[in-house]
Amino acid sequence: MSYFAYDRMGGIITSPDEAAMSVLLSSLAAPDPEHPDVSLSHESGWCLSVFGSGLVVLENVETGDGPWHMRLPSPQHSLNFWKMLSDGQIPAIQSHPWVPGYGA
Repeated sequence: MSYFAYDRMGGIITSPDEAAMSVLLSSLAAPDPEHPDVSLSHESGWCLSVFGSGLVVLENVETGDGPWHMRLPSPQHSLNFWKMLSDGQIPAIQSHPWVPGYGA
């Protein structure tokens, strides 16, 4: 399955492994109001954007499904969601308690 990530500056990382995903997520530790998130996108169009505040947004950029959001307690939880998305486990991701909208 194909997937890619965007870093905070909009650079693309093709098929990042777990270590690369961790580096991207750890980059959120330093506040940057102009570049507040990193994201992982699956070939199906599903995307998970993660913000330094713990906010995570799920949406399908191809079909327009979503957005939904939730707050996660740790970067490890975000990494777990990214690993599921990279494996195409969309129903498993959707089964969590998402709230409609982008959040604040």
